[in-house]
Amino acid sequence: MLKDRKILLGVTGSIAAYKSVDLARRLMDEGASVSVVMTEAACRFITPYLFEAVTGNPVRTDLFADPYSHIELSKQSDLFIIAPATANTINKLSCGIADNLLTNLWLTYEGPALVAPAMNFRMYRSPSVKKHLKELKKNGVHFVGPGSGSLACGEEGPGRMEDIPVIVESCTYVLSEKDLAGMNILVTAGPTREPIDPVRFISNRSSGKMGYAIARSAVRRGAEVTLVSGPVNLVPPERVSLLSAETAAEMEAAVLKSLPKADCVIMAAAVADFTPREKSKVKHSKGSITALDLSQNNDILKKISKKKGDRLHIGFAAETGKDIKKAEAKLKEKKLDLIVLNDVQQEGAGFDVDTNIVTLIDSNNTITEYPLLSKDKVADIIFHKIRELKK
Repeated sequence: MLKDRKILLGVTGSIAAYKSVDLARRLMDEGASVSVVMTEAACRFITPYLFEAVTGNPVRTDLFADPYSHIELSKQSDLFIIAPATANTINKLSCGIADNLLTNLWLTYEGPALVAPAMNFRMYRSPSVKKHLKELKKNGVHFVGPGSGSLACGEEGPGRMEDIPVIVESCTYVLSEKDLAGMNILVTAGPTREPIDPVRFISNRSSGKMGYAIARSAVRRGAEVTLVSGPVNLVPPERVSLLSAETAAEMEAAVLKSLPKADCVIMAAAVADFTPREKSKVKHSKGSITALDLSQNNDILKKISKKKGDRLHIGFAAETGKDIKKAEAKLKEKKLDLIVLNDVQQEGAGFDVDTNIVTLIDSNNTITEYPLLSKDKVADIIFHKIRELKK
C-alpha cells in the first residue's frame, strides 16, 4: 500500500524526534517517497541534514523560504504524518493556528492525516490536550499511540511516541481501501496445545503467521475482526478483538462464542486433531510413559457447517504434497466456500516463514494456483476472492 506513495512527515519539538529518522527510513523501505517538514523546535533536537541524507529530499523548515511551499507540498502528498506531535502542536492544529510552515501545511492539506503524540503523561492527560485530541478525531484525523512506559524525564506513564512498526502499519491502514467495511470477520490462527501433564503437550509447527496476516489484511480493509489465536510468538494486529485459546476445546468454545455476529469465518489455525484421553495433574516421570491413549478432537469447521446459513466459510489444507483431490473433498465435506491448499514441503511454503505458495479452490470448482508470495499478499488474494464470492 505504501509503494509509490508520497508521504509528508512533520517533525515537532520532542525528544522523540530522533525516532522519526527511522520512521522515514522504514517508510522508504516500503516504497514510499518521504518529504520532511520540521518546526524550529524540532531542529533543536535533531539536524535537518540527517533527514535529507536518509530521504534524499530537501527538508523544509522555514515558511518564508518558499512562499508557496505550504500549498505545493500539501497538494503533492498522499498522506500527512506528524510524528512526534507535541502538545503544543496538537493544540495548534485543533485551533487552526498557522504560525509555522508545518501548521500552514496542515490548513492547506486535504487528504488523510495521521498523528503520533509524544509528551509527558501529565501533558497528555491535561484537559486542554484531551479536548483538542477529541476535536481532531471528530474531524477525521487518525491517531496512533501514544504508548506507555518510561518517558525521557524518567517518569512512567502514557506519552511515549508509538513504536515505529506500529506507526508504519497505521500508515498502511489509513491508505488502504476499506472495501470490507461493514463486515465482521472471524479468523483463527496458530497451533493448539493438548496437555499430557503440566509440563508436556502435543502440538504442531504452526507459527500463526498466515492467520495473523489475514487478520491484519482484514483490519486494513475496514472489517471488524475477531482473532482467535493459539499460543504464538506474534504481536496481535492493531484494532482486532483478540481471544486467546490454548487447547482445541478452548478454540472451539471461542469460535462458537464469536460465530453469531460473524459474516465470514476463516479457519487458518492448525487445530490439533488428537488430544490425550487422560491428562495428568502431576508431571509423569521419564520412564512412566510408554504410549499415549488419544481421542479425536472435534472438527470445528465441520461442526459449524451445520449452522452456516449465508455466512462465508474458508478453510485451509496444509498437506505434504499438492493433493487437489483431498482438498476438494474437504471443501465439499465441510461445506466451504473456499479452501486454501498449500504443500508444506515446498521451500518457502512451510511453517514459521513469511511466505507461502497456495492453490485456491472455490465452491464452483475453480482452481487458481499462485507462485511464492508473502503471506500478506496471500491474505489480500484471499479477500479478493471473498469479494468475488459475495457478489
